[in-house]
Amino acid sequence: MDYSEKIEAYYNQEHPFKKGIQILRELALKANAEEFFKWQAPVYGIDGKNVFWIARFKNHFGIGFFNGVFLSDPKQVLVNVQKETIAMRHWHFKSIDEIDSTVVLNYIIESLDNEKKGLILTPVKKKKEKIVIPKLLKDALFKNSEANKKFKSLTPYKQKEYIEYIAKAKQEKTKLSRLEKIIPMLAAGKGLNDRYR
Repeated sequence: MDYSEKIEAYYNQEHPFKKGIQILRELALKANAEEFFKWQAPVYGIDGKNVFWIARFKNHFGIGFFNGVFLSDPKQVLVNVQKETIAMRHWHFKSIDEIDSTVVLNYIIESLDNEKKGLILTPVKKKKEKIVIPKLLKDALFKNSEANKKFKSLTPYKQKEYIEYIAKAKQEKTKLSRLEKIIPMLAAGKGLNDRYR
């Protein structure tokens, strides 16, 4: 299935907000935004760059602006739903009655114009934290060379999961039982949460 078929399937799937997302799509296309399909949702942009997306959720539908922080937001409708994503802003709707087509179209056009102007908030890279392995885990890894070798081959993120799993246990007996559980997993080269990924 190519991306255009995926887009059509997304908009035609039965959902309480089917009509609402179709209206938002019409406005996006009226603004001459390019239509893509990424991250399981329709994404719109200009010159191949992502500018906004249209999505439906359980209790609302809406439009998300990747660099919404630069929008003037005269109606004060944009929200930042993820503290770690500084630039992104969302506009939620609970019914099609909340859609003022002229206003929404103006937001869309402004977001596309901002992209043309190069208004992009580039994420600031966090400084790498020095990973401190708890003594209990360090001692257990020293005793088990295979687990130690596999631990060192894991990504820093997966190493951190193991470290926090031991470090966050409050009681010594909990730390020991967790350690007993994870050493075989480490020896097998598995991440702590691989089964959930």
